[in-house]
Amino acid sequence: MKSFKIIPAFISMLLLPAFMLQVKAQAPASYKNGMVVCAYPDAAKVGLEILKKGGNAVDAAVAVQFSLAVTFPEAGNIGGGGFMVYRSSNGLSNTLDFREKAPSKAYENMYLDKNGNVIPDKSLATHQASGVPGSVAGMYEAHSKYGKLKWSDLVQPAIDLARKGFKISKRAAAEFNWAAKDIRKLNPGKHYLLKDGNWQEGDLLVQEDLAKTLELIRDRGRDGFYKGTVAAEVVAEMQKGDGLISLEDMQNYRAVWRKPLIGNYKGYKVIAMPPPSSGGVALLQLLQSVEKYPLHRWGFNSDSTVQLAVEAERRVYADRSKYLGDPDFFKVPVDTLLSPAYNAARMSSFNWDKATPSASIAPGSLPGYESDQTTHYSIVDAEGNAVAITTTLNDSFGSKIFVDGAGFLLNNEMDDFSSKPGVPNMFGLVGGKANSIQPNKRMLSSMTPTILEKDGKLFMVVGTPGGSTIITSVFQTILNVIEFGQDVQQAVNSKRFHHQWLPDEVTIERNGLDADTRNKLKQKGYKIVDRGPSGRVDAILVTPAGYQGGADPRGDDAKEGF
Repeated sequence: MKSFKIIPAFISMLLLPAFMLQVKAQAPASYKNGMVVCAYPDAAKVGLEILKKGGNAVDAAVAVQFSLAVTFPEAGNIGGGGFMVYRSSNGLSNTLDFREKAPSKAYENMYLDKNGNVIPDKSLATHQASGVPGSVAGMYEAHSKYGKLKWSDLVQPAIDLARKGFKISKRAAAEFNWAAKDIRKLNPGKHYLLKDGNWQEGDLLVQEDLAKTLELIRDRGRDGFYKGTVAAEVVAEMQKGDGLISLEDMQNYRAVWRKPLIGNYKGYKVIAMPPPSSGGVALLQLLQSVEKYPLHRWGFNSDSTVQLAVEAERRVYADRSKYLGDPDFFKVPVDTLLSPAYNAARMSSFNWDKATPSASIAPGSLPGYESDQTTHYSIVDAEGNAVAITTTLNDSFGSKIFVDGAGFLLNNEMDDFSSKPGVPNMFGLVGGKANSIQPNKRMLSSMTPTILEKDGKLFMVVGTPGGSTIITSVFQTILNVIEFGQDVQQAVNSKRFHHQWLPDEVTIERNGLDADTRNKLKQKGYKIVDRGPSGRVDAILVTPAGYQGGADPRGDDAKEGF
């Protein structure tokens, strides 16, 4: 079996249209009545139709989530989980945690051999890699609190797409073909996402078993997934491979409303996701770390801009490795991490003359304290209600194991726990006690759905997939708009860079820096590594002309408005 740590970014790279460092193009179209930006055109159209029928942003989000489970199986899901940041038209905000949970039979050293070493791929490509799914519970909870239209009407479009089929894109065909060998090996006797020969652009993908599962969800709500036929099918699938999810785990799962993180950046209010997402804390730390500097004067991807951002990123990711985890199990020092004095002190060791070696940067000292596949969609309705949702199976196609009879993919989110302190996960992120495996615990995430206000009014909705690069991609997209004056599509298109403390290197999308900037950074000791596409940001910006969408050209992402 080939390594499951290989991400199919090269596929996207082959299909990626050429664009400049900072695209100068016609401004995006503006819409007054609503906008949907998500990972696949068919799902975006479903969301738009819900808005046109009088549904609000949450109604559209539910419809998009289930439609992505059909049209974007790499990351769209009912077998995964995620986070929602919500802002109502009158300025009230809330966040919903529907992150997966470790099964009740999970234990701290479950991925270690008798010598205490991590067993390769056990947390990625086995039945034991899966956490208890949260997406269906999350959608049902969000709709129960904020939805307007009938639940059944929101699930039906996904059923139609699954049963009647839809024509796949060139990129989707390449992704399906890339995954086929592993899907075939891990799913003996099943035929999901497989065909004789290679997938081709325009092929019709029909998913009858998934349609039946969605019908149960349509008719019975959350119980159609967490009880009865589907839950039994999940447990039966677990038993085929010594998986740990039980009927009790399914029945006991609940999505949780959490208090939003609120920060400010140069007059903009930032509404972000709290732990167990690391995204909100890390994003607000990054914004605090760079706020006092004249980024606007330095310019987009200048050597000073990149150096400052990289030094902030290295310190924030070091903190992430020690202090962030599930707040229901571990005391996360959010207030200290978001203290301006703390972040200023962290940046005080920054030297403009040379790179700070990551080996010299430990997680910050807190007095008295002890120890890339995802998808995002942004939606705004006519009234100004806004939703930012990031949801995932973790790896592309998750564990690549389908639930027999139910037709959906299982996640491999257990890899987001720290299998062993100091040993990196598939995205190279390291962790410790705060993110250790415990029964019924939610694993740490980098997902960063975010909403911004300006002068008390909605300003921006943004998020992205991308594993460990999610945080830095959202951070840079926000700066592209606020500091560098880019419109939302330019901000999404622009080349991105990333540093995550360990390994000590700056990864930059190919052609992301000019030769002079690159040489200046190298002379200061920065190790620069070229990479393919980083993230797939989907964003909405509120302008005087209306809502403008930025759909990332790194994928099939689409925007629909009216």
